[in-house]
Amino acid sequence: MPKAILFDHDGTLVDSEPSHLALWNEVLEPLGVTLPEPLYKDLYAGMPTPANAVDIAERFGLDVAPAELAERKAEATRAFLAARPFPLMPGTREVLDRLQAAGLRLAVVTGAARDATRASLAAHGLLDRFETIVTADDVAFSKPAPDCYLLAARQLGVSPAECVAIEDSEHGLQAAADADVPCVVKPTPMSAHHDFARATVRVDDLHAAAAWILARAAA
Repeated sequence: MPKAILFDHDGTLVDSEPSHLALWNEVLEPLGVTLPEPLYKDLYAGMPTPANAVDIAERFGLDVAPAELAERKAEATRAFLAARPFPLMPGTREVLDRLQAAGLRLAVVTGAARDATRASLAAHGLLDRFETIVTADDVAFSKPAPDCYLLAARQLGVSPAECVAIEDSEHGLQAAADADVPCVVKPTPMSAHHDFARATVRVDDLHAAAAWILARAAA
């Protein structure tokens, strides 16, 4: 029986991946590089910015240190969020209401930076809905490593088996599965082609994810 629901942020709670692709291209344009959408979908959707920066710098032979490239992307994201929030995924508020009404504890587990995640959630008035928020800044190794999920379970005082993760990407699924956290996968157009063979269940939207979780909580 699940006790805690661990939500990914980008692509799960908020529809941010198209914006992240646009922000990467904003950062890369002065360097003479355009990141094609198919490449972003294959390699970068759902991955932390520092890891993406390492691959992009190497792949395109950029004369910029990956750490500097990651900081430029982080700054672009901060500027974006200062002007507007990422839109919520359909059903986000209703699903949070349903899960909390059932007595389930909620957390966010993301490969994004702490400041961007908190700004995104605060813009929608959702910060106080989550008991803990684990970001890439809180672990030595972010997604697809399992560290973030293991830390969230420890902070909540529950075992990984007593949690359910909700993810949208193969990289996030790998992190949850390697932490022995059952994982509901809700793909987006950016991740629909990912390998989700390790998912506990695959659903079409957050409402279906909540229905699956609540059925098990009531069992």
